[in-house]
Amino acid sequence: MPGKKLNQYKGRLNPAQIAEGINSARRNAMRLAEDAALLLKACRFPTAASMATLAIEEAGKPSLLRQLALARTDRELAEAWRDYRSHTRKNVMWILVDLVARGARKLDDLKPIFDPDSDHPELLDQVKQLGFYTDCLGKAHWSLPSEAIDESLARTLVATASILVTSDHEVTPKEIELWIKHLRPVWKGHPSWMEKALENWYGEMETLGLVPKGGNVMTKFIRDGITTMKRNGGV
Repeated sequence: MPGKKLNQYKGRLNPAQIAEGINSARRNAMRLAEDAALLLKACRFPTAASMATLAIEEAGKPSLLRQLALARTDRELAEAWRDYRSHTRKNVMWILVDLVARGARKLDDLKPIFDPDSDHPELLDQVKQLGFYTDCLGKAHWSLPSEAIDESLARTLVATASILVTSDHEVTPKEIELWIKHLRPVWKGHPSWMEKALENWYGEMETLGLVPKGGNVMTKFIRDGITTMKRNGGV
């Protein structure tokens, strides 16, 4: 017999709980991306595309959990939980690879990712559904996953998922404590305040040995942008 329905938690989380959630999401995103790659290798293109989308969504949870950590009011907390459980709020980063390929390098170049008027989150969510289910669309047209999702699209999404889930950094409660210390006072404030807070946050993490030393990479990203996106030595 099925067990009692689990209620979704909507309260506050402490830094240790936030860190645990981020690390769990990253590990699960990697698992889903690996499953998508296996499906792609088996030429199960629709399911591979949908599984890659799930990996992308799971990879989007850490940033939303960081936002949840910064919630100052009950309203902001409720909004953060709503975003965390929204498929389209979790998948916004999927166009990052395409933006970089088109020349995006600095923080301002990545604004289309978070454009509230963009339909790219809904588009990816539709692809996920098309890869799993049949449906009646348009003028009473029956959609079949094997016809709706081709090899090219599947390969693109699996590659995107592979890039977005790549991270071997384990987040600690102290990292989240510092995140709250630096970002909460300027959260949703002027962009320049947010950028300076990010630099200060990463700088203190370097000082405490939570990330490798060798120049504040957050400062370099904000001021100089990114040059390449690599995975396993490839571009």
